[in-house]
Parts: sequence; C-alpha cells; structure tokens
Amino acid sequence: MKLDVLIVDDSATIRALITKALRLSVPDLGDVHEASDGIAALAMLADHTVDLVLMDINMPRLNGMQLLKRLRDNPKLSTLPVVVISTEGSQERLAELDEFGIAGYLRKPFRPEQLRQVVNQIMEFSDDGKPQEPDGGDF
Repeated sequence: MKLDVLIVDDSATIRALITKALRLSVPDLGDVHEASDGIAALAMLADHTVDLVLMDINMPRLNGMQLLKRLRDNPKLSTLPVVVISTEGSQERLAELDEFGIAGYLRKPFRPEQLRQVVNQIMEFSDDGKPQEPDGGDF
C-alpha cells in the first residue's frame, strides 16, 4: 500500500526536510502534497485523498489548531491521522492537541528516525516500513 501524505507548514524549507525524511524512511511512499497553511491544506484535501497529515501549529491565515478543529468537524476527514511537528511542546499545548485526537507529535528539530518511528507506528508498518502482516495466532 502506498502512503499518500500532506505536509502543512509555512516554511518551504521544513516541508522539503520532511519530504526528504519521508522518502528516506518510508519505502512505499506515494504522493506527497504540500500546503503552506491551513487554508491551502483544506483546498488540497478537497482535491486529493491522503492517508496522513504532518502539520505545524504556528502558521498564518489558518493555524494548526484551527485546521485540526476543521478536520475533526468534517465527517469525511474526522478520522484522518494527524501528526503535529512543532516547536511548541508545553504540557498545556500537548493536552489541547490530545483533545483533538492527534495521532502523534514530534518536536522540532527532529531526526528522520523519529519521523519513521511515528509514521510506522501510526500506519502499522514494521520497522522496515512495510505493512505488518496480521497475527494469525497459534492455530
């Protein structure tokens, strides 16, 4: 299964770094879409189906918290896994993000291995980036 991803960050450099890290760590990476803020992300999601969103919190126009609220309020996008990649890491902010049901959190700066680990865990990939086989039990 190919993994299609949307990266939402107002920094083109950060988007490029995340894309590079994904390409290095996810063998079955599909399409990687980019958006510079929440409004662009919503427009991208209207035109493309993705399996995972990686997003920052601090962005112009429509920030990450506002985007999360819109995603969770939209029946078609409410279960879309979201990983927040941000410099913000206060306990209050993390608690607020948990209320929105984020799938994961990475603090900037991050290492590619950390991104791989979070993506593999969320998408139920093994350490080599391939989908895990269901456990057939002992019969």
